[in-house]
Amino acid sequence: MSKPFQTAGGLPTMLRKRMTDARNPRLAALVGEAIACFDHLAQSNRISRSELASLIQFLTEVGYACDSNRQEWVLLADALGITSLVEALNAPRPAEATPNTIQGPFYRSGVPVMAHGTNIAQVAAGVPLDVSVTIRDLAGKTVTGALLEVWQANHEGLYENQDPDNQPDLNLRGAFLTGKDGLVHFRTIRPKGYSLPSDGPVGRLLSALGLPMRRPAHLHFRVTARGFEDLVTHVFDAEDAATGTDALFAEDPRLQTRFLPVEETGPGLRLDWMLVLTPERWEAKGDAGAPQSAPTRRRAK
Repeated sequence: MSKPFQTAGGLPTMLRKRMTDARNPRLAALVGEAIACFDHLAQSNRISRSELASLIQFLTEVGYACDSNRQEWVLLADALGITSLVEALNAPRPAEATPNTIQGPFYRSGVPVMAHGTNIAQVAAGVPLDVSVTIRDLAGKTVTGALLEVWQANHEGLYENQDPDNQPDLNLRGAFLTGKDGLVHFRTIRPKGYSLPSDGPVGRLLSALGLPMRRPAHLHFRVTARGFEDLVTHVFDAEDAATGTDALFAEDPRLQTRFLPVEETGPGLRLDWMLVLTPERWEAKGDAGAPQSAPTRRRAK
């Protein structure tokens, strides 16, 4: 090994010295830490020239796979759990609150507010699902004037903005305001799970590593309300075969439920769910301010 890399601290120390005058100290610190991690990886495993070349080739392919409709870098971060990790670090929640999760790539802002009871499924295909969501604070009081946004895949596992030739604009998307009872009610269809794209470099990497490729069926919720932290979360269909192995590491057992039969009003399923918001500027306490999350509770019937 070249002598400079045998000195105390090796490459990480040399690089940090060269970045002493960095205009962005935070960036320099993060790059320094990243290189220190790679230095340990390379020396512990004696990384070969061909392995380094393969890494560079993979990163190049990830870049070429990106276009206006596809972000392979985001997929890479999601599929390796990096996005969920950063989300957990930046959105800690108290034990009584609903856990925050990643937003995913299919969210659309600006969906018009709808009347309660609206059917957000514009295409009559799939199993009907009747959804009631109650929004509360940590003390159990209902939250008035909260905006609940919902989006989901259809019965074939496709979102409308990735399937524009077959789904109407804003299909399976909704926005609703809570009243004094903190309740939102709408109709939809049971979502279907789906697989991550397997035709690109990230898909090939996941296959080589034997990592799960499927996302269990789920609905996305986003809640904004004055005086509370924004909440972005999922509710997962516990009967999906992929339950427990979400490819994007967003799944939480406390966000799983079974859709129950709607016996009194005819065929279909129902979901009764509760979302508990965190007060604005809430700070986690405990060991090193570690993030805390706790169960999402279903509304009692």
